Amino acid sequence: MAHQSILLEKIEKCRLEMLELSKQYGLTSTPVVQSSKRLDDLLNQYENA
Repeated sequence: MAHQSILLEKIEKCRLEMLELSKQYGLTSTPVVQSSKRLDDLLNQYENA
């Protein structure tokens, strides 16, 4: 259970980071795509936990 709450915190932090990067660089920029991939990985971890 604690593992899931840590994952949720990481997911939220990554989501906010991705939103900020998209405002700064645009949706298709490399930093946003990389952040999106990290978010996908975290969401997959959460789903499989």
